[in-house]
Amino acid sequence: MTSELQASKIAFVGGGNMAAAIIGGLLAKDINKENIFVSEPWDVNRDKMTAIGVKTTTSNVDATEAANIVILAVKPQVAKSVCQELGNAWTQRKSTPLIVSIAAGITLKSLQEWLKLADGRTPHVVRVMPNTPALVGEGASGVFAGHDVSQDEKDLVTALLGSVSKATEWVDKEELLDVVTGLSGSGPAYFFAMVEHLIASATSLGLSTEQATRLAIQTCSGAGKMLVESPEEPAQLRKNVTSPNGTTDAALKSFEASGFREIVDKAVKAATSRGEEMGRTLGGA
Repeated sequence: MTSELQASKIAFVGGGNMAAAIIGGLLAKDINKENIFVSEPWDVNRDKMTAIGVKTTTSNVDATEAANIVILAVKPQVAKSVCQELGNAWTQRKSTPLIVSIAAGITLKSLQEWLKLADGRTPHVVRVMPNTPALVGEGASGVFAGHDVSQDEKDLVTALLGSVSKATEWVDKEELLDVVTGLSGSGPAYFFAMVEHLIASATSLGLSTEQATRLAIQTCSGAGKMLVESPEEPAQLRKNVTSPNGTTDAALKSFEASGFREIVDKAVKAATSRGEEMGRTLGGA
């Protein structure tokens, strides 16, 4: 954790699950609670934030008044109105905060346009596509920065995301964030669906739901740990498990016959395409 992050005043506009995950990660890294501010309109979410000791308010302007980092953690549908509110309020500030947006699908161009101050200044903006394993400190994030974002600011964002992400990947083209969405943003659901179907299949063959669930979950967890800790590539790990004409070989051949590669490819491309569509639609909202 950088000393710059330790000294930063960080405001979250929106106090939902992803904001809670990042705040939890920051507090675990000994960031001072007094330096974290959250604006959240819903009483339930705001009360949760208050309970962990950070400063809370219903006012986006009040929360961000003294912040040098502002994390936009709002629904994409309200991003425009929130950004315009903040841009109007910051006109009197000598320096604008660094903006870190986790609002899915909202493009850099839209964010910069909506946040522009009356005097023409535009805050520096970084877009992040996180994923839900951040809730347990095992996140993966794709990141894209505007051309005006400095290396020091990028380092600050990397340190910030390091509190919840085990993999933080900077991309050099904004459209690649849509690919990140299709891969890691939506990816956890693919694994959940796989485990769901494994449980259903094993249950249909006689295992109890409880047994099948425990075995499937641990298999997924163990395989994931091997992927993280082994120096070998995923393809080699697969080969290591697969004896010629054995049980795994039979299963993988069944996958192949069903077009498994094409199924995965279409899924990732469908999610990527939907991300692109959301950017076009919401950017003009």
